[in-house]
Amino acid sequence: MSKPRYILALDQGTTSSRSIVYGRSGEVVAVAQKEFPQIYPQPGWVEHDPFAIWSSQNATAVEALSQANLTTDAIAAVGVTNQRETTLVWDRATGKPVYNAIVWQDRRTADYCARLKREGAEPTVSAKTGLRLDPYFSGTKIRWILEHVAGARARAEAGKLAFGTVDTWLLWQLTSGRQHVTDASNASRTLLYNLHTGDWDDEILELLGVPRAMLPEVRSSSEVYGEVGGNLYPAGAPIAGIAGDQQAALFGQACFAPGMAKNTYGTGCFLLMNTGETAVPSRNNLLTTIAWRMGGKTEYALEGSVFIGGAAVQWLRDELQLVRSAQELDELAASVPDAGGLFIVPAFAGLGAPHWDPYARGTAVGITRGTNRAHFCRAVIEAIALQSADLISCMEKDSALRLQELRVDGGAARSRPLMQFQADLLGTPVVRPKSVETTALGAAYLAGLAVGYWESRDDITRHWAVDATFRRERPESEMTALRADWDRALERAKGWEKGG
Repeated sequence: MSKPRYILALDQGTTSSRSIVYGRSGEVVAVAQKEFPQIYPQPGWVEHDPFAIWSSQNATAVEALSQANLTTDAIAAVGVTNQRETTLVWDRATGKPVYNAIVWQDRRTADYCARLKREGAEPTVSAKTGLRLDPYFSGTKIRWILEHVAGARARAEAGKLAFGTVDTWLLWQLTSGRQHVTDASNASRTLLYNLHTGDWDDEILELLGVPRAMLPEVRSSSEVYGEVGGNLYPAGAPIAGIAGDQQAALFGQACFAPGMAKNTYGTGCFLLMNTGETAVPSRNNLLTTIAWRMGGKTEYALEGSVFIGGAAVQWLRDELQLVRSAQELDELAASVPDAGGLFIVPAFAGLGAPHWDPYARGTAVGITRGTNRAHFCRAVIEAIALQSADLISCMEKDSALRLQELRVDGGAARSRPLMQFQADLLGTPVVRPKSVETTALGAAYLAGLAVGYWESRDDITRHWAVDATFRRERPESEMTALRADWDRALERAKGWEKGG
């Protein structure tokens, strides 16, 4: 019997679920995507219906296989990648969630995080987890659910409730409740996982009031966890790769050597630099995270997160209705030489690295009578690049490495004005690969390596191909002045909400 010829990647994102079928050279054979509702119960809160996550993901898997006219036995393995930090708690017996998924963007635990900081907890938590005491991460979201859902804490302590990030929830569904596991990359985003011991940390669990009985088993990022249930597609296929979306993108970009970095321009922007087998502590307000664990070896990354990247483009399109599409925004942004002195700080959900200000809010400064629609489009594009440039400056200081090139991916990486402005800011080549959907590709590679579909990382490196390289076109002095003005705009956005 011939070897199955394809890998299915499930890419569960913040606003949509996708399934992509890949062939042996990493080429896309079929893709299906489905958006699902965002729930905003009150300002600063963001939720998802857990079953909307699952049903949209399941539907795209069926559609992608159907598009490619593939039977389930043609799938060698399934890889899973996911929006990280988003928090789900469900009943082990019924599989029913006790509350909606609390999304990574949600800020409802900001006051609790501030209280823990005042009590002096952050240095210990950061040293162990590589993270900050911020509402972004899963730990305080779990506590919120246990505190606010009637009876949840008692049920959790009795071992009746299960916690999972989105990968864990999908794996539970795919295996009909047989597997309650996560991988090291996702575990390292929960605020509960000790990077140095490779296990959940009892001291932090006690601090946050999270029972260990709720937590999934932590496995490597590339191994067989179980098989897809018989009533699902692709039934019987091994599920063999899991990584959080940003770590998956780092893998899909073939950033295997220390010092290699990628930036994903999605809903947010996420910059990761491979630091090899060393967990480099950040002195510049970045995060230390697990890139992946494979073959008994853990590799690490430095990470900086911009909470609002491509979401600012959606805001211009959907809320302000200044443009009908991202393409129209690009055309308008390219029609003016600059933003005419306008700066937009899209701190809609606070500011991430390196500021970590949950009380910051969106700000537009420098508006004059001559400010027009094109300037707004240009300012949004520039804000995405400026936030990313701030992260790169911090990363170079932490790692003592000068970035040789920045590999880029994600939907907004298709924007030529954005990529060119990013190169102008950095003075470093910005390299876009032929496949900008590297998140799903990374999950596919992790799954394929686990079942021998690909032999080694060298196979993957050979498949990585350049589409375009952007180099600086504007003088450094001009960019330095622009960044100084950007810093002034940031200061005006900080601390706007209570507590700032």
